Amino acid sequence: MSADRHIVACGGMSDEHGDVLEGYVLELTGKERPRVCLIPTATGDSRQRIVRFYDFFGTRADAMHLELFDRTVDDLRALLLAQDVIQVAGGNTANMLAVWRVHGIDAILREAWDAGIVLTGTSAGAICWFEACVTDSFGGTDALDDGLGFLAGSMCPHYESEPNRRPVFQRLVGEGFPAGYAVEDDVALHFAGTELHAAISPREGGRAFRIERVDGEVRETELDITRLSRDSPSL
Repeated sequence: MSADRHIVACGGMSDEHGDVLEGYVLELTGKERPRVCLIPTATGDSRQRIVRFYDFFGTRADAMHLELFDRTVDDLRALLLAQDVIQVAGGNTANMLAVWRVHGIDAILREAWDAGIVLTGTSAGAICWFEACVTDSFGGTDALDDGLGFLAGSMCPHYESEPNRRPVFQRLVGEGFPAGYAVEDDVALHFAGTELHAAISPREGGRAFRIERVDGEVRETELDITRLSRDSPSL
């Protein structure tokens, strides 16, 4: 098992700042032209999302994507374990996890992580790595407690841009939901192994929080943010 296991979980990504966050991920590989695969399952393999992926990564990496709704790849394990980065698109988290489990993607992603392949994603592609999360997969904002479980606890994305997120997450934690992290858009959490290495953002004012229950009360603690720039996207 590689000691260098990385997950970069982004709460939301704008066109203005997304290239800096994605550049940060590419630098984690240490390669001049890494191999990057998009898994767009949460969008239903949206053409628009796939095109956006190639617009960015096509000139900076050996890019490809994996469709599962119109699957043509026989050996999924060989394809994914040949990558340096696996990026997961946002969308419907619950549907994505169900499809992944049918195709065995969940087990392959665990193997990829253990092998040192960088795992990353936005929204659904961020919260899926945790044991639990706050999602709108079911129509309203609610809990999902059967994530992949690579990382302990829970995560909530879009903490400031969607008004239901903060009160729902805090209510859930107050009722016994696993403690975890809340992140605003254009903010990401970088985990090295299973420990939080840094909260990062290229956006001035972007915030991340630790949400936990302490002595029967919900505590929201703001995390220190490392600001990224286009000149220096890495730590």
